[in-house]
Amino acid sequence: MLYSGISWSADGFTVDVIDEHGEQRRPTRRFGPRHTHELIGYLRGFEEEPAAVVDSTNGVLDGRMMAEGLTVYRADPQHLGERPVFASVPAADIAAAALRGLGALTRLQRDRGTQTGREGDLAESARGSEQALAEWTRRGTCVSRGSGERREISLTFDDGPQPPYTGQVLDVLQRYDVPATFFCTGMYASAYPEYLARMREEGHGIANHTWSHPMLFELTRPQLAEQLDRTNEAIAAATGGRAPTLFRPPYGSRTPETLGWLAEAGLTTVLWDVAPDDWAMPGAGTIATSVVEQARPGSIVLLHDSGGDRSQTVAALAPMIEGLLERGFRIVPVEQQLGAHAPVPAPALVGGRRCMR
Repeated sequence: MLYSGISWSADGFTVDVIDEHGEQRRPTRRFGPRHTHELIGYLRGFEEEPAAVVDSTNGVLDGRMMAEGLTVYRADPQHLGERPVFASVPAADIAAAALRGLGALTRLQRDRGTQTGREGDLAESARGSEQALAEWTRRGTCVSRGSGERREISLTFDDGPQPPYTGQVLDVLQRYDVPATFFCTGMYASAYPEYLARMREEGHGIANHTWSHPMLFELTRPQLAEQLDRTNEAIAAATGGRAPTLFRPPYGSRTPETLGWLAEAGLTTVLWDVAPDDWAMPGAGTIATSVVEQARPGSIVLLHDSGGDRSQTVAALAPMIEGLLERGFRIVPVEQQLGAHAPVPAPALVGGRRCMR
């Protein structure tokens, strides 16, 4: 049996592969975020395909690995040592956790994603945050939908940018002259700045979705600060503009504390009220129909342009847009619904650093 530990850092991913005796089978390999296809090919090149193990702060890689047929496991904090402020634990430590007991880790399912087995934790954290969410919504720093005063709706796309699907989504939006808002991960914003430049040129909104797509309730305040700061810096560098002030938590994960930290940072947390679960690949027709039927004035629709096979999302987009237009909706970026036409830098980020240096 072979075990591969995959870690992340500011520069991309590191892979260590060990056997059942704990011996390293090949030298440590590093892959930049533009080379995830090569990383997957490397793992598939072993005589025996190793179990691919990521830690729970790495939500940007497993979907694509599973789409390519790899078996992927997630190691949670109780299986690993203390994490650095901005990185996962080393790849060798992740591989060693698998060697100690692969059965104790969670085998991820393609239709459940990185959150496989943690759905209860996510639901519990949401329930425990209801009062805080209501209060910050009242203050205007959390939103799940627009005011609904106008027949407007917003399409939002999470987890990118990444080829080929981000480009395909942009092509469809361009064909219909429809703007959207992209909640980008810093890992891929830094790797594919050309996509962000195109988004800006074509009138789309660009917002923060953390660097590595972690579950927020697992992060300390300094760890969250680094995720936000680095992503805002990558977005600002790619667009030649200011850092975004809109933020979406991965999985919608939140606690009263994190909602407070985000509000103190001057960020508006954007959730959603229409979610067709396109990431679970229920079929393009189901995705499009779900959005068109559920849409109401002010709705914010959650879609994805990265994180796995997004071909169904791309296929659903044209009939979705046509259906919404037929119902008399005007499709606008989230920023426009919220009146944030010209985002400005947050006054201070959660770790005390400035976003724009």
